[in-house]
Amino acid sequence: MTASSLLLFIAMSIVLDFTPGPAVMLVVSQAMRHGFGAGVRSALGILSANMTYFVLSAAGLGAILLASRKTFEVVRWGGAAYLVYLGIRMLLSRKRDAEEAPAIARPRSYVNGLVTQFANPKAIVFFTALLPQFIDPHTNVARQFLLIGILSIVIEFPVLMTYAFLGDRGRRLASHMHWIERCAGALLVTAGLKLAATRA
Repeated sequence: MTASSLLLFIAMSIVLDFTPGPAVMLVVSQAMRHGFGAGVRSALGILSANMTYFVLSAAGLGAILLASRKTFEVVRWGGAAYLVYLGIRMLLSRKRDAEEAPAIARPRSYVNGLVTQFANPKAIVFFTALLPQFIDPHTNVARQFLLIGILSIVIEFPVLMTYAFLGDRGRRLASHMHWIERCAGALLVTAGLKLAATRA
């Protein structure tokens, strides 16, 4: 991998990470509903899915998924339905549900992040179609995948932490948690609809 390719990858990663998508919306909504810790756990779930994508891409298995339009569509609609389901649950939750939520948020926040990223078509395209463009086949491929994998996490983690912090600040500044719950749910429904509108 040349220095120019590496710099291009870093620049592209920064732009994509700061662009609000399903992952960002999930982190913000979890932080708004449950606090900064829940946002962090959602981010860890997202990054865990990303590492799996790195492995699949390095093994060439991701290209199989991307080549199958039917599989791509199943993943896309499944992810969209999951996010809309989470959002509607939050929109329809009662006040008592919101008060009890922090006690059960710990494992769910991580799982929500994991599932959301696994079902994100943009992530599938990035890791299976775009990522290999930065790999030089004439040098150590495994080392290059490891390098950009580490770089990707180093870049994305603080970005997601920033969004989690902002979501938590919005939560702390709000006087009525009922409306925070609704806003977080609306974010997830929006993310689900964006996934549904994604074209293969």
